Amino acid sequence: MPVTERADVAVVGAGLAGLAAARALLAAGRSVLVLEARERVGGRVRSVTLATGGVVDLGAQWIGPTQERIAGLARELDCPTFPTPLEGETSFAIGGRLRRRLPELGLDALQDYAEAVARLETMAGEVPTERPWEAARAREWDAITLESWLGENCASEIARALLRISVAAVFAAEPASLSLLHALFYVRSGGGYDVLVRTRGGAQQDLFLHGAQSLAERLAARLPDAVQLGAAVRRIEQHAEGVRVFSDALVALVERVIVAVPPALAGRIDYAPALPGLRDQLTQRMPHGSVIKLQLVYAEPFWRGDGLSGAFVSESGPAGFGFDGTRPGAGHGVLTVFLEGDAARRLGRLPTFERHAAVSDQLASLFGTRAARPLELVECDWSEEEWTRGCYGAHCPPGVWTGYGKALRAPVGRIHWAGTETAVRWSGYMDGALESGERAAAEVLAALG
Repeated sequence: MPVTERADVAVVGAGLAGLAAARALLAAGRSVLVLEARERVGGRVRSVTLATGGVVDLGAQWIGPTQERIAGLARELDCPTFPTPLEGETSFAIGGRLRRRLPELGLDALQDYAEAVARLETMAGEVPTERPWEAARAREWDAITLESWLGENCASEIARALLRISVAAVFAAEPASLSLLHALFYVRSGGGYDVLVRTRGGAQQDLFLHGAQSLAERLAARLPDAVQLGAAVRRIEQHAEGVRVFSDALVALVERVIVAVPPALAGRIDYAPALPGLRDQLTQRMPHGSVIKLQLVYAEPFWRGDGLSGAFVSESGPAGFGFDGTRPGAGHGVLTVFLEGDAARRLGRLPTFERHAAVSDQLASLFGTRAARPLELVECDWSEEEWTRGCYGAHCPPGVWTGYGKALRAPVGRIHWAGTETAVRWSGYMDGALESGERAAAEVLAALG
């Protein structure tokens, strides 16, 4: 029989959202149990040590301007950052040709792209991030996909290719999978489409020197005895006197629960009484994106000697984009590469050596034959992770925001919801995860009086 422990609050999940919630509750003098299914903290933040030395991120890694929560926490926990390496030319494999400079794609195509982005940002300004379903044109925008909108508002094939690649880079899903309203909510939440896709001045501006997971580990270290690993939560029972939370490691008797895992995983927990239909059906309708992240390690960042930044954008695949992920003083070079959406699903079914060969061949076409011979290659297919089941986050297909959105953050009795998908600012990002945890903790503290 599992042991029984008592606390004021149980937090399900030790990602950044759950850790932020626990931190806020402990600071307010409440007792907390954080129940984490994995044998590590961090959730979708995961860093690994290379055989050749140094660290790379296989999960979330970037932070940028206006992400004040994550930046402030990084300063507090002494987790230094460095700018994403970007000196040199970016490679564009678009329209059947390899180009090294953005203007080579054609001024008409770039103008078409800019005008489409400007229209998206104008529409996004009409979406209240707290209640997207209340936008004046919410039902109209939620009835169509982003792909449908692109087909009617972007004339250039090259411009459409750039937008499709950038959408996959943000959502790990194709524009045909997303409600237009969801895309607009996301743009508003992050402060603009250009901010979401830009490196300098955008969401990909900086990386953590010691890996993003160092932030979660140092945060967890400040929550002594609160975090229980290997404690997958299977069932949550609400009673008049409180809540019983059944995990693989223990049974928690608490007054309130914060479920700080993505909607799809939250929906797999057994609840008694059962969740209201609206909340349960919401969890059935928020799929995760598909992404395989690869880190390829070389003796040196040789592309720099060729005047290249290591960054690339490609429609010919399998990888849609990548960056130079070399850390200062690392003594080696790193290319960070992403397979997303349909490419991740197709290549994820291949034997490992075939997938790696396909990526190496693509990099060789972009950077020369040296790119096909990494010293080390590490990867993570987030769709195969038992306690994640996809990344970067969940998204809403047509009809979800207007039909079910009200249930996303609404407490169910003594159960409260966190996770980056529930954030109203920087939803889907580490900063949004922290916001969601703090918001859920504030709800609980108010309920506890």
